Amino acid sequence: MPARLPSRWTHSLGWCLSESNASSPCRASSFVSSPPPTALRLRLAQPVAGFHTSTSAHATAGAAGAPMGIKLTLPADYVPPTQPPSAKKPDIRKSQLLRSYTSLLRSTPLILMFQHNNLTGAEWSALRRELSLALRIVATQQKQLGVEWPDSLADNIRLNVIGTRIFSVAMRIAEFYDPSTVTAETTAAVVRGRGKKGAIYNHDLSDAAYASIKAAEQDGRTGPESSVYGQLKPLLVGPMALLTFPDVSPAHLAAALSVLSPSPPQFPAPTRKKSPGYYDPLVQSAVQKLLLVGGHIENQAFDTDGVRWVGSIEGGRAGLQAQLVSLLQSAGLGLTSALEGASKSLWLTMESRKTQLEDGTKDDKET
Repeated sequence: MPARLPSRWTHSLGWCLSESNASSPCRASSFVSSPPPTALRLRLAQPVAGFHTSTSAHATAGAAGAPMGIKLTLPADYVPPTQPPSAKKPDIRKSQLLRSYTSLLRSTPLILMFQHNNLTGAEWSALRRELSLALRIVATQQKQLGVEWPDSLADNIRLNVIGTRIFSVAMRIAEFYDPSTVTAETTAAVVRGRGKKGAIYNHDLSDAAYASIKAAEQDGRTGPESSVYGQLKPLLVGPMALLTFPDVSPAHLAAALSVLSPSPPQFPAPTRKKSPGYYDPLVQSAVQKLLLVGGHIENQAFDTDGVRWVGSIEGGRAGLQAQLVSLLQSAGLGLTSALEGASKSLWLTMESRKTQLEDGTKDDKET
């Protein structure tokens, strides 16, 4: 970005340039010495080779108060801290979307994927309103049952529209690229002389990330039988929206499914008495334009039936843990009963035989 002159200089400079006669007061002004007015010109240096920047040249004029005759230049290996070397220009909005999507995939344990058919802004607002109301009701019910969730859980469940193609690339980066494996040697091999010597560039827009996803494609690791991305790739078609949960809560998931994708009798829509706003024409039109296609839960791919199974777990995570404990206990009791049954039957057989022998001996003596 070109350096800017102080406002007091630019105002005076513009006034002086507009005066062309010899009697101009700028001739005697102390703002610029009379012989060389060219000292106020900005000297532009050549851009640093190999870096993506937002302008084609860097201004080298000093800041306010610096001598105008001094030329300030950046080092040849200067790397902006907010714009490390990348395969694409970091000031493009798509790059920022890619970073947000990769961060979302790494930090969000439960994501529902919907296809939408050109919902209007009013329809999105009405749908989010009803979703927020349903989630708050669930939070109250969970507290009454003794299940403690953070108060911010319902507020952080969000429904957002995404860029499908960029999200597809983000899924590949999140699955096939591990930033911790990047070293200074591997960085130097892929950046080809760009950036500081010995630096490590392992962000999601780096050449190392690009090389990792390309290597995964060449090795055949992006197929549906070997990757989550391969299983979800057929679903990433057309306009998409994501419903993200900061934690896995089957109760909140069930409430969201009842609003966004009702399927009675398991996930019936809210009744008109409890949620009259749900039957607003805008909400009903929005629900008809939404289609649940799958989910990304705990780094695993789920189809619609799998998503509904997670939402149908009674008691949420605590209920699932109770079911697991009950299953383990029943298995242990069954094994114990089986082992005890053989010994008990043997003992009963021996006791019955002993009784028969004793009875036979008594009969012989009496005879």
